[in-house]
Amino acid sequence: MSTFKAKVFVTLKPSILDPQGRTVERALSHLDHANVNGVRVGKYIELTLSGSRDDVEAQLKDITENVLSNPVMEDARWELSEA
Repeated sequence: MSTFKAKVFVTLKPSILDPQGRTVERALSHLDHANVNGVRVGKYIELTLSGSRDDVEAQLKDITENVLSNPVMEDARWELSEA
């Protein structure tokens, strides 16, 4: 049985407004970083899973799509590496 580290990245879909990203963008502008735009804020989650790679990938897909993200509003991707 192998152990894997997963990094999950969740972001709002491009068509969804990101008020938190807009707030960060405005704050950066007020701090003399006016050249920064298009700020989007997301989530980063780390998980440790054990099992066969195929089983872990299937489980990670299920967790990402049904627990960690809302597929209607968010895009999610992950990176999986052996621990």
